[in-house]
Amino acid sequence: MKIGFVGIGMMGWPMAGCLVRAGHQVAIHDADPQRMRDFVSEVGGEAIASLSELGRSCEVAITMLPNSDIVSTVLFGESGLEEGLEAGKIVIDMTSGVPAKTASFAARLAQHEVGMIDAPVSGGASRAKRGDLAIMVGGDSDLIETCRPVLQAMGRIMPTGAVGSGQAMKALNNMVSAAGFLIGVEALLIGKKFGLDGGTMVDILNASTGMNNSTQKKFKQFVLSGRYDSGFALDLMVKDLTIAMEVGRDCGVPTPLSALCRELWASAQALLGPGADHTASAKLSEQLAGISLAVPPDRNE
Repeated sequence: MKIGFVGIGMMGWPMAGCLVRAGHQVAIHDADPQRMRDFVSEVGGEAIASLSELGRSCEVAITMLPNSDIVSTVLFGESGLEEGLEAGKIVIDMTSGVPAKTASFAARLAQHEVGMIDAPVSGGASRAKRGDLAIMVGGDSDLIETCRPVLQAMGRIMPTGAVGSGQAMKALNNMVSAAGFLIGVEALLIGKKFGLDGGTMVDILNASTGMNNSTQKKFKQFVLSGRYDSGFALDLMVKDLTIAMEVGRDCGVPTPLSALCRELWASAQALLGPGADHTASAKLSEQLAGISLAVPPDRNE
């Protein structure tokens, strides 16, 4: 298929790369012209500087952007995608966005007989490179079926319901993941003060009922090592937790534990400033406990 891909960031680059390798005709657009040139040189495809021209050139337009406000600008701003999208074309928003806003985008595009589904992903950059992402897809089942060859090149499709439901599920997934990370860090801090070894604790958690994604894929790799470079930003985690809280509020569901979780992550964001990796949020708990979990690498004199 002829695919337009907007947003060649840390996740968008490998995802678009999977589409190129799958044999699709891929045209890309990014706010950074040099990044577009690098992608074409290293991966393939075609760079198109105009969003409206990108819309005219493709059958399916994919947006993989930081938030829904940027998606709105890309779609409906001056010379945006909407100008080039004709009846029968489809937009796939893979942004971790706000469900209500995405539903409104879909309604506006539907006036021009342009379809839209949302398809946020989970799995991080490493799984994006392998084309092994979990893709939560909301929207009309016929549209999803039409987009199946595109989505399957990037991962496993899991339909969730109406448009926007994929983004709701993504935010809720990250809410569960975020809580697991924080409670795990607190357990490691208690254990370290007690005299337990951090690596041993992680091994035992992974062999026991305390196992979760953070014990398996984050604590040794990014916290105990002191690397804090998982590739997923703290700012994005706070954004996703805020979306989850908004969904809960709109549904009238009390979420006291989730609210506390979100405030702790926001506190870490305020402490560390913009651009920090989400695993660096462990530093907030470390400051409160007065100890560090990071183990300096052995030095050979």
